[in-house]
Amino acid sequence: MQIRGMLKEGEHYAGLILGKNEPDYHLILLPDDAADVSWPAACDWAMQNGGALPTRRELALLFANLRESFQREWYWSSEPHETRVQLVWGQNFASGIQTIYGRPYRGHARAVRRIPSV
Repeated sequence: MQIRGMLKEGEHYAGLILGKNEPDYHLILLPDDAADVSWPAACDWAMQNGGALPTRRELALLFANLRESFQREWYWSSEPHETRVQLVWGQNFASGIQTIYGRPYRGHARAVRRIPSV
């Protein structure tokens, strides 16, 4: 499968996510950036832009492969904290650190889409 030929205008190929409990898939970073948004607003924004917020694993891959496509800020993930549901994981694109933030806190968001690996 030729992934690069499947990219739409402004999209970037981030790489392959190896499935743990799911099939492998290719991660695509969508264009545009939302700034100063709470986690619920970031989720809505990503969906309205034809994608979803990235998982923690996906954010790590984006940091490794497409760091230059992000501002040196932190970005929301799609993953709430395992035991403290009022908190959500995020990725700092200046330092590479992942940490938790409160849902009302205002940060940045990017959307991704996934293409199954065949």
